[in-house]
Amino acid sequence: MRTIVNSITRWDILWLSAIFGLHGRRLVDFLMPRISWTGNGYCYPMLAALLLAVDPAVGRVFLTAAVAAFSIELPVYKLIKQSVKRDRPCEILPGVEGRVKPSDQFSFPSGHTAAAFLVATLLGNAYPYLFPIAGAWALAVGFSRIYLGVHYPTDVVAGMLLGALCALFGIAAAS
Repeated sequence: MRTIVNSITRWDILWLSAIFGLHGRRLVDFLMPRISWTGNGYCYPMLAALLLAVDPAVGRVFLTAAVAAFSIELPVYKLIKQSVKRDRPCEILPGVEGRVKPSDQFSFPSGHTAAAFLVATLLGNAYPYLFPIAGAWALAVGFSRIYLGVHYPTDVVAGMLLGALCALFGIAAAS
């Protein structure tokens, strides 16, 4: 078991270093904090309101699924964070500084990524033709969290799984 954990840790640090090392490219430096910000959650109620206004039937199902999904995702996310208590890379790895202020102390799983994948999955369920765009955005949110030095790749992968699974729960609950 220790060998597996060591291998994952080496992989995590290797990929984190490669992604974090992209710093200095003006467009990437400009975009990453802004993409990360879109995963803060401020836009999600506006999306639900927009869907309710433009397509009320789909908007009601989306909102019901989102409420059900987030009612599971948020407590599970907090429970995992407080159980695992993984330090953020910017706190322990030399040469990795946080390029944004994290919203909490620990890194596993990535809450921004979980929420982004939850919303992307719900949006893709409501409008399948939008899933490639929503999925690409959710991936960009996860990537940005690594680039900004506040998450390891496995934090992001765990967030992806948590968000998508909770969205599937929400979809089932809204059906």
